[in-house]
Amino acid sequence: MGIIAEKLANGCNHPMTLYCKSFFTLLFVVNLYIFPSSNIGLCIIYFVHPLINFFQTVAAHPVTRTPLLAARIPLYLYPFLNTTSKAKSYEYLRLASLNVIDALVKVDDTEAVNFLVTSQVIPLCLRIMETDSELPKLVATSIVKRIMLDEFGLQYICATADRFFQAAMALATMVNALAEQPSARLLKHVVRCYLRLTDNPRARAALQICLPKPLKDGAFDNCLQDDPATRCCLQQLLDNLGAPAGGGAPRPGAGGSAAAGGGARHPGPGPAARGSRGGGSSSQAGPSRAPWM
Repeated sequence: MGIIAEKLANGCNHPMTLYCKSFFTLLFVVNLYIFPSSNIGLCIIYFVHPLINFFQTVAAHPVTRTPLLAARIPLYLYPFLNTTSKAKSYEYLRLASLNVIDALVKVDDTEAVNFLVTSQVIPLCLRIMETDSELPKLVATSIVKRIMLDEFGLQYICATADRFFQAAMALATMVNALAEQPSARLLKHVVRCYLRLTDNPRARAALQICLPKPLKDGAFDNCLQDDPATRCCLQQLLDNLGAPAGGGAPRPGAGGSAAAGGGARHPGPGPAARGSRGGGSSSQAGPSRAPWM
């Protein structure tokens, strides 16, 4: 059966072939729901994994991606994204499912972003960013970054305090973890998320209050030594937060412990990059939830 699944996943990419295979692939995938958690062993995952990879092929194909969204196929993968087990079998499921979502957002497609945002994929990705191992974190952060790069995605995240702070706290958790165990390839996505968030006036004002300290004190100088593009993005982020931010910002409550964001230029990352595209986050302890004014 594993050989059949692999052939199915690596077979012909003609649109009509993809349509026919999708139905049977979906049957295999949803059948995994009926297995008790304790029975989802590696043998099952090795069979289902290439089937989910087949959906990645469908999502990446310019002809079949729209019907895939119309059939709401990604929703069938959300239960796998919602798992929290640290077992390798579950990690494989999450990673394969994330790769399908990533294939949808890799092209500039507002329809795909709208579908994913309104179907609540962002909270699933944020949880993976905070708690999973590096590879799932990498793909989940890339998905959130690409959603933010779409104007609808950025407006959605910044529309309410809850949405902004959920994203900010996930990013801050990652920053603090990366300060202890650096990963340049993961950090570059995090920095670009922060940089994109500064394109929103309210998010920019909030980040002036609660940007995590490791992004300001040179903690990542060694990590970014061989990545001048991300160094420039980090410097642009700090420059953006040094200018007065328009619009209102949430004010930290008495119980919150937000670090002063300020706009002090950090000497490490080098010259400021021209043109911004990126995001924002919270302090080491996370931003306080205050009214989004």
